[in-house]
Amino acid sequence: MSLAPLPTARKAALDALRPAPPLSMPLLEALGRFLARDVVASRSLPGCPVSAMDGYAVRAEDTAHAHRDRPARLRVVDTLYAGHLPSRSVQPGEASRIFTGAPLPEGANAVVRQEATSVPGEGLVDVCVCVPPGKDIRPTGEDLLTGTPLLRAGQRLEAFALSVLASMGETHVLVRPPPRIAVLATGDELVPPGAPALPHQVYESNLVLVAALAREAGAHVVALERARDDDAELRSTVRRLLGEADVLVTTGGASVGEKDRVKRVLSELGASFLVDGVALKPGKPVAVARLGSTAVVVLPGTPGAATVAFDQFARPLLLRHQGVTEERQRLRVRLDEGRHKQAGFTYLISGTLELREEGRVWARIRAQDAGQSLQNIGAEGYAVLPPGRADFASGDEVEFERFDRPRFLSVEP
Repeated sequence: MSLAPLPTARKAALDALRPAPPLSMPLLEALGRFLARDVVASRSLPGCPVSAMDGYAVRAEDTAHAHRDRPARLRVVDTLYAGHLPSRSVQPGEASRIFTGAPLPEGANAVVRQEATSVPGEGLVDVCVCVPPGKDIRPTGEDLLTGTPLLRAGQRLEAFALSVLASMGETHVLVRPPPRIAVLATGDELVPPGAPALPHQVYESNLVLVAALAREAGAHVVALERARDDDAELRSTVRRLLGEADVLVTTGGASVGEKDRVKRVLSELGASFLVDGVALKPGKPVAVARLGSTAVVVLPGTPGAATVAFDQFARPLLLRHQGVTEERQRLRVRLDEGRHKQAGFTYLISGTLELREEGRVWARIRAQDAGQSLQNIGAEGYAVLPPGRADFASGDEVEFERFDRPRFLSVEP
């Protein structure tokens, strides 16, 4: 069987799911969700000229030539607080006591800081400095003007973005809903954690692994199931889960052995396969299908391989449902040790980054075991060993795909 190259397979797999229709969600509930529409400022901030300091609102011309030895004496006619409108304008020879954030009264065009004044008597203030027009005033729209682009579609909403929306008076925001995901682990050898396991049995960890990876991708996990390597049991479980989930992820039974029944059962149920085997290590048996309205991702049963296959196929589908595609940062790095690989495959090897004295970035790659996840703890990304080459020496330059701080881009429905 011819195996699809990784880029081709990833592109084909995206046809298994379309972005969900957007919905309006309360701001705090939208934390971590993806914005469905661009947002522009609906009002200016500040909405009118306000004081940037505690002090006195004055006519700048009334302070001309003022200094400590010869202050300008003004009559205080009002006291202004943030959130309160002035009761009167400032006329020549007058001032209004003003606090930070209070709106500037009509007639005033500057603010004198409190520390540059003295109070000779009730209702009077001596201004000891000359201030220019505009001094310590925040003009209308200093932070934002009406119509200024604020947030872009596809942006992941975090605390600061929600704060900006609240500052516009918004209580809800239009986002894509989380995809519902069901996870099905298969295999006669599996024993649930907490139960006694014999030496020939394996504690089932993929349900936790896949569910956690799905939640990190913004999904809502609706079901965690186990099934034996039995066609009837698999068929019944898959049928039941299809009605509950937008995406069904299976682990185990993905290869071509006698006990590997998942793909066969899916075919019997009418699944249309978009991807069936990829030139990828680890994760070669991964498949992506569509069954009714549900996208199905078939992962290998070994945790290390399931992790890579999930990252490259299930994660993009879950993000697509939320209206985005992920763009990870890629760096050119040097390998800290050599590796031999199958020339026709892409290898993704977890590792960390190290900046060495000569200013070059090196990838500290780890022993890659498809059967466990230990190598992924603390990993910063994947060293990408491309197809077309079998041997890589220590010091060879390759690309490194980083996990942290990805960029999310909006995709069309």
